Amino acid sequence: MPLVNGGKIVADGFVKLAVDTQLPEGGDILVPAERFLSDADALLKRGGKIGVIWPNNRDIAELVPYLGKIAVVALVFPSFRDGRAYSQARLLRERYNYRGELRATGQVLRDQFVFMLRAGFDSFEVKKQADAEAFMQTAKRYSVFYQPTGDGRITALHRRMQLRHSEGVGT
Repeated sequence: MPLVNGGKIVADGFVKLAVDTQLPEGGDILVPAERFLSDADALLKRGGKIGVIWPNNRDIAELVPYLGKIAVVALVFPSFRDGRAYSQARLLRERYNYRGELRATGQVLRDQFVFMLRAGFDSFEVKKQADAEAFMQTAKRYSVFYQPTGDGRITALHRRMQLRHSEGVGT
């Protein structure tokens, strides 16, 4: 499954483990939420980075005490019609100030890339190679937005205000 990060197709350095899979001695791993929460201290002490696959029906507040120690939070889109992971992403970025990798996984569709970027996602597991290749064009298509979000882009209103201020208008 292709992984898109930073607008490029990249190799995924994380190995996904199931709840009952034996832990490797080292290396970067992604574990399901229930496994992480049941043994967080031991997982965080092992060598390698840790990531958590977080379902969209679980309260993101449970993860907050560990956010400074987790390299990746993979939020799950079980269906293209189920957008709860968007809310989780915005909470992680805007309320809890999570600065690690925020990965979209599951039903990640091409026509939702821009919305996912705006919600704070920076990497995407896509099912089709063609979707991964189309990502760069999709991400570049829009450069100005009206709604403020946690992605760091200024809104159209703020751009106008900056321009007016730099020109000395209204001062």
